[in-house]
Amino acid sequence: MKRLFETLQDCIQRKEDAVLVTVIASSGSTPREAGSRMVISQRGLLFGTIGGGAVEFRSQKMAADILKERKSLVKGFKLAPNQVEDLGMICGGDVVVYFQFIAWDNVEMPLFLQKASALFEKDEDAWILMDITEESAWSMAVYSESAGIIGVGGFQAEDLEPMLKTRAVQVVQGDKKYYVEPLIRSGTVYVFGGGHVAQELVPVLSHVGFRCVVMDDREEFASKKLFPTAAETILGDFNRISDYITITGNDYIVVMTRGHAHDYTVEEQVLHTNACYVGVIGSKNKIRAVSERLKAAGVSDEDIERAHSPIGLPIKAETPAEIAISIAAEMIQVRAERKGK
Repeated sequence: MKRLFETLQDCIQRKEDAVLVTVIASSGSTPREAGSRMVISQRGLLFGTIGGGAVEFRSQKMAADILKERKSLVKGFKLAPNQVEDLGMICGGDVVVYFQFIAWDNVEMPLFLQKASALFEKDEDAWILMDITEESAWSMAVYSESAGIIGVGGFQAEDLEPMLKTRAVQVVQGDKKYYVEPLIRSGTVYVFGGGHVAQELVPVLSHVGFRCVVMDDREEFASKKLFPTAAETILGDFNRISDYITITGNDYIVVMTRGHAHDYTVEEQVLHTNACYVGVIGSKNKIRAVSERLKAAGVSDEDIERAHSPIGLPIKAETPAEIAISIAAEMIQVRAERKGK
């Protein structure tokens, strides 16, 4: 989503109008979340997708017309079975798409986009809000607890509470109708160990919306160059991880250092935190041995059982890339369960 705001900023700098295309409803149920937007200018599709296929093709053509007419609108599409599959839906019906015209010379937009982009540097829940009451008279805002309301249009703080859900929703308040979607989900993934699996895992997690921090005690494996999508890389001592980070109940832990001894050292420390997820790489034999050591060190059975070990969903993964996929899938599942999906 950060790239969406950056793409719109680029359009304004180029003095180009743009259309932000958003799926706001599907088959009478909640809309899709990540991947449900695209940005189109006179240069064509610049960012994102609404699922591909015939609906996206028709939406791109409509966006080209909207750039000429300079008016926002909502359009419903009735889907054929193959188009339902295109949009990743389980059951068919309709999809509703909002075409939001954004003029490059709107004086409020540059500051709004700048402030919205800055929210991605914070580990804090945030939401994007659209007023879709009148199709052509659009307004948009983002909200977080620390920043408050940042936006274009008349959003009021007292109206927000029923809108701030863990999934995308449409909300009617009086004569107003809003579309609200989570923009940023708080919580950091701390990956201990920067080896081959971590190098495959971090890009995948970053792509699906996790904020990643990698820690290793070797300089060459705690490198931003090696992990360009990580929010931070830390060179530090595995024996003293609290000197470098503070783990909260929103955070995820992945333990995959270069050896069993370091894995044990990290696991023993993180199991004393309230991290929402702890995953430890290794064989079942290794895990049994580590569990005995943890018990001897005074870690409770309840805390030991919190650890997902072996880490990842059981998909018979073998290569570092396959293992990374299994871990990412497990973490997506945990995140979805925590967010009440």
